[in-house]
Amino acid sequence: MYTGPITTEILKRSVIAVPPLARTTDLRINHAENTKLIRHLEAGGVRSLLYGGNAVLGHIAVSEYRDLLENLRDSAGAETWVIPSVGPGFGMLLDQAAILKEFDFPTAMLLPTNDPTTPAGIATAIRKLVEVSGKPCLLYIKRDGFIDVGTVRKLFEEKLISCIKYAIVRENPGDDPYLNALIDAVGPELIVSGMGEQPAIVHLRKFGLAGFTAGCVCIAPQLSTRMLEALLKKDDATAERIRLVFQPLENLRDSISPVRVLHEAVRLAGIAEMGPITPLLSEIGEEERVRVLEAVRGVMSVKNC
Repeated sequence: MYTGPITTEILKRSVIAVPPLARTTDLRINHAENTKLIRHLEAGGVRSLLYGGNAVLGHIAVSEYRDLLENLRDSAGAETWVIPSVGPGFGMLLDQAAILKEFDFPTAMLLPTNDPTTPAGIATAIRKLVEVSGKPCLLYIKRDGFIDVGTVRKLFEEKLISCIKYAIVRENPGDDPYLNALIDAVGPELIVSGMGEQPAIVHLRKFGLAGFTAGCVCIAPQLSTRMLEALLKKDDATAERIRLVFQPLENLRDSISPVRVLHEAVRLAGIAEMGPITPLLSEIGEEERVRVLEAVRGVMSVKNC
């Protein structure tokens, strides 16, 4: 497992996959199947793994958090960067940070919450996370009002932030005053696009972001890897062809559920047996499963772009 510093080069070297988490029928973490998925991603060129929303870590028991970290540490290849998440609740964050301190993960992501928060409160939570864990925080910005640019700048100046996952959905991703202000404040070098392949071309080309995270990379990592390579070479035509390959599956994730569809898509692709999804979520229905299978087959049928 990679344990070095988080740099622009690290962000650019690989798509940051955001995988689901496999569980057994009695909801224990399934080490063998999670390792299968990691090997599949690594075989497709992925060297960065972020375990967060798609892994339903907002509902993980603190009692199983150490088991998760051990599984991820032991399963990742020597050059693979693994980012676990903490929170979103503050009490959960503190308990997890104390466990995280015992491991060599270079950073951890604070999961977003739908509970009431303030930018100053978020900053205090990040300072406490870093203090307890001894690691800088990967800041996940998913909605307007979550944190203001001035506070982000201050956290960067205090060296409390390793990098930023930017995932505020815009009708036109190229028209984003907040992202412009964020780049003016801290630069684009440590910011990655956080919404998969679909807005990545605009985010990397117009705003100069360092890379992108993706869930559908779990199905065809070689294609998503090729898309990142094309973007870094300014080969927008190839990147656009690959984006369109992923679009039907992403559309289903948007219309049904990003987390539930990806969880089932990995199983339908024959990559790993994901088992039941963590409650409070549930599996997709049979009619939805048929549509997801069709989209998965469409992605997997493309060998070269």
